[in-house]
Amino acid sequence: MAGSFGSISSALSALRYQQVALDVAGSNISNATTDGYVRRRVVGEAVSTNVPAMWSRSDSHGNGVAVGEVRRMVDPLLDTRVRREHGALSYLQTQQTILARVEEGIGEPGDNGVYAALLAFRSSWQDLSTNPGGDAARQQVIGSAETLAQALRIQVSNVAGEEADQRVHLLNVVDEVNTAAAGLAELNHNILVTEQNGTDAGTLRDQRDQLALRLAELAGAVTTVRADGQFDVTIGGETLVSGREAGSLAVATGVTPTGGTDGAPISFRVDASWGSTVLPSGTAGPGGALGGITNVLTSTLPSYRAGLDAVAADLASAINAQHALGYDAAGTPGGPFFSFDPSVGAASLQVAITDPALVAASSIPGGGRDGANADALSRAGDAVDSYQRLVNGFGTQVASLGRQAANQTALTRSLDGAWEQQAGVNLDEETVNMVQAQRAYEAAARLLTTLDEVLDTLINRTGLVGR
Repeated sequence: MAGSFGSISSALSALRYQQVALDVAGSNISNATTDGYVRRRVVGEAVSTNVPAMWSRSDSHGNGVAVGEVRRMVDPLLDTRVRREHGALSYLQTQQTILARVEEGIGEPGDNGVYAALLAFRSSWQDLSTNPGGDAARQQVIGSAETLAQALRIQVSNVAGEEADQRVHLLNVVDEVNTAAAGLAELNHNILVTEQNGTDAGTLRDQRDQLALRLAELAGAVTTVRADGQFDVTIGGETLVSGREAGSLAVATGVTPTGGTDGAPISFRVDASWGSTVLPSGTAGPGGALGGITNVLTSTLPSYRAGLDAVAADLASAINAQHALGYDAAGTPGGPFFSFDPSVGAASLQVAITDPALVAASSIPGGGRDGANADALSRAGDAVDSYQRLVNGFGTQVASLGRQAANQTALTRSLDGAWEQQAGVNLDEETVNMVQAQRAYEAAARLLTTLDEVLDTLINRTGLVGR
């Protein structure tokens, strides 16, 4: 529209546009420290009412400005990478945290660990070999054996306790995954309806992005964007969220609803309206914290516990075999020194004798002063070296996880920094935007004032002749 009244319309559009710009800058500043908030930017569009025509022309030279969109400053590719690397970091850190706690419970090297008890047990046999007739030396052998058996049982108990805690933790993570998936599906629907109504859904999109990131951290979920803007989420290659519908992740086998074990390998399935599917196991299955817990429960801790069982089995077998070759204080062949149930493992290791006279220190019948068998018992078996290899291997695994987690942390922080540069609020930049919008608003207001004066002259003073 040409003319003074058209200029008023143009100035009014400028006022409205700059008001939106001020509102957006104020919202960005207000949410500068809000987790997950993505900064907005107003995108303006020049208004034009000119229509191409063959026999007419317009005298209009601009019709003002309109708000094209309030754009969220996101990069979909960067968002995808951030989710993926956060999932990988969660996978490593979850395992590192669990195994570091187990390593602390192992207490090696230390004065109260299994290794120190093994050395003390060997030393007690050596002391008995030099004084086979002493009751104190025989009692010391039994006492050190009880200390060793107890140290092994305590360590097995600690590992079993950690496994029980992690099974409960796994169930809690599954519940959290389902809650986040349901929330994301609901936001899919709400965003679609809100935007179809012409209302800005930026805050809802922020919330949905946070849930997508959380699902990646919890289960290594992969998020894809539909053409209509809705998110689809998969875990282990299987769909968990499809548009406004969310499936339910469940533990298929391995862990009972109360946190116990059913003896089967841990597996998961997704139950949804489109069917029920068992997820693949291993690295192809869930990632994130859920994958880390699963790996610890199915591989790392059972392997270490099996190593403890092997150490206890070797100890009991070697000591019992050598003890049977000797003779006790009464000249009777030695009986079993340890009791051990292979089906139970190290948790069943007990000292089988309580009477010091039954310790078979002699290698000959009636040899009360002979300590050759006690000397042989101090060297029997490979339990010390086996246990040392087991602990060293476990420590190496924990250290390796620590290095991997440190490298992954550096990569994740780099991506978080890139995301912050793209989507984070810079207070200096927003202050500049705010002042720029303020000045533009003042200029538009000044334009209205000028047009008011022009119209006043046109209407009230045209045709007047001074006297």
